[in-house]
Amino acid sequence: MRYLYVTACLMIVPTFAIASPQEAGGRAQQAMAQLTQRFNQADKDRDGKLTRDEAKAGMPRIAEHFDDIDSEHRGYITLEQIQSAIRSRMGS
Repeated sequence: MRYLYVTACLMIVPTFAIASPQEAGGRAQQAMAQLTQRFNQADKDRDGKLTRDEAKAGMPRIAEHFDDIDSEHRGYITLEQIQSAIRSRMGS
């Protein structure tokens, strides 16, 4: 009986290992889609940029890091800058 259990475990574990990168990729895509949606909702004037006030009102956690994300000190941040900051913090 123990042999069957060990054999079953050895067959199942590689299946999870194979599925994990796809699931992680799916979660990452879903997170980026949610980020895009939240950015668009926060961007009240629809110019593709978030001012500090727009970020505070619609994306408060992003607003906490506004100065880091706005590395060129232009007074606004773009979705691409936010995505880049997230990727660099995740080490990708």
